[in-house]
Amino acid sequence: MSTNGFDPKHRSRALTEGPQRAAARSYFQAIGFDDEAMSKPIIGVASTWIETMPCNYHLRALAKQVKDGIRAAGATPMEFNTIAISDGITMGTSGMKTSLVSREVIADSIELTARGYLFDGVIGLAGCDKTLPGVVMALCRLDIPSMMFYGGSILPGTYQGEEITILKVFEAVGAHAAGKITDEELKAIEIAASPGPGACGGQFTANTMAMAFEALGISPIGSAMVPAVDATKAKVAYACGELMVDLLSRGLKPSDIITRESLENAIATVATGGGSTNAVLHLLAVAREMGVPLDIDDFSDVLNRVPLLCDLSPGGRFNAVDLHKAGGIELTLQRLNEAGHLHADAITVSGKTVGEHADAAVETPGQQVVRPLDNPIKPHGGMAVLRGNLAPGGCVVKLAGHDRRLYTGPARVFEGEEAAMAAVADGTIKAGDAVVIRNEGPVGGPGMREMLAVTAAINGAGLGEDVILITDGRFSGATHGFMCGHVAPEAVKGGPIAAVADGDMVTMDVDAGRLDVDLTDEVIAERVAAYVAPEAVDCTGVLAKYAKLVSSASEGAVTLV
Repeated sequence: MSTNGFDPKHRSRALTEGPQRAAARSYFQAIGFDDEAMSKPIIGVASTWIETMPCNYHLRALAKQVKDGIRAAGATPMEFNTIAISDGITMGTSGMKTSLVSREVIADSIELTARGYLFDGVIGLAGCDKTLPGVVMALCRLDIPSMMFYGGSILPGTYQGEEITILKVFEAVGAHAAGKITDEELKAIEIAASPGPGACGGQFTANTMAMAFEALGISPIGSAMVPAVDATKAKVAYACGELMVDLLSRGLKPSDIITRESLENAIATVATGGGSTNAVLHLLAVAREMGVPLDIDDFSDVLNRVPLLCDLSPGGRFNAVDLHKAGGIELTLQRLNEAGHLHADAITVSGKTVGEHADAAVETPGQQVVRPLDNPIKPHGGMAVLRGNLAPGGCVVKLAGHDRRLYTGPARVFEGEEAAMAAVADGTIKAGDAVVIRNEGPVGGPGMREMLAVTAAINGAGLGEDVILITDGRFSGATHGFMCGHVAPEAVKGGPIAAVADGDMVTMDVDAGRLDVDLTDEVIAERVAAYVAPEAVDCTGVLAKYAKLVSSASEGAVTLV
């Protein structure tokens, strides 16, 4: 099976071979794994299937196709499951506090299962936002031949003759609260937006990370943007199963693939795709797990030189299905390569370089999703990293979908998301306000909730062009507007965001790379020292463990040991 001297059964021999392993074989035989199956390399199929969301609902069926491909290629698959939390369903509730925490639990559970059963390789199936980085983080820790396979995007819904995504529903909530649409219109949008299985259709976090992980080389290039319900998705899954066995035979590990250069390729796709700010957290976390030096300022270097080329929702006109039809991620990589923004020699799970995949891209004539290099949407990436006296540890601002780069105005301060949401709902947020939401960081939340409910409600109320939002929490990939998240240090850890009071003048200056409040260092220090954060009412159980172990957002919000 191997042509390079690597033993594909390099781990599972210790589990299945020899007289002393008779009891283990007996257990396996009880569930259908005969001597022939146990004589072959064993590949763990880590599924994040769950019956609580469309994003991962179809992964059970795709896992079967993956396993069939593995068997056909001469190895034995063993499927296992882990958790998944839907950001969209939990958004705006205390349940959202579990979302980012779930990334760590997913990584931990896959790592433990693969270590426990001595799998020779692992293929992870992912769908919703945190399942993608959670899977890849586990693969980094294990460092055995492995890959991540994305379940694909949902198809767009249709409302009044126009294609819509789930973002339309969140914004409709704000429009409804402002009296702009009726109960019946809200219900019609709700029903139309999600027509079946698959992850959120815009360039939100799931599709952002799917693109990034193909560019990183840890996912098969060309597999991600095939929609969840596309007729060819089952064939793609089967082919990924076959590829997994080939990858194992070559002995290619994540440490061979995930390097500083491949991480910069991933960041470049986020920049040119107008992707989610969550990518900063997740790629920092992956780099840490792989032991590759990367910090938040390294993102600035790539974001400043890579143009925004993909006209994708929420800032643009198109969705993931449109990108697939236009030429897929390969076309995006081709553009980056032509512009000199791709480390083309980086290896991928296929055995080919990312440059070879980029060269093979086929562009659909007349497509408008991926702009030519001489006509970018913006000359820089779709987000930026800022520092300043309000964010000495850094923060991330989204730039796709608007042209704002400078704001100065008075702060409106809220202790948590619920208070800010109530102010939007009762109409007390006004044009020109700088909405500051604190105590939503990794520790303060705990769990670093996304603010999509608030940002969508602000946009739905018609204030998207006139209000900015600053938080030590996160934003959904579906968020658009002049929004700044991941402010570090967070309030509960003594960050200057704890010093801001209503009426303080805040300045967000993208060109200068700064986020500042018009206070002296002495006043900031005095206010921070006097600040008492509200008690985190949900800080028990796993959330309490997370709050004690988690790092700053500027370090990826990873749990430290």
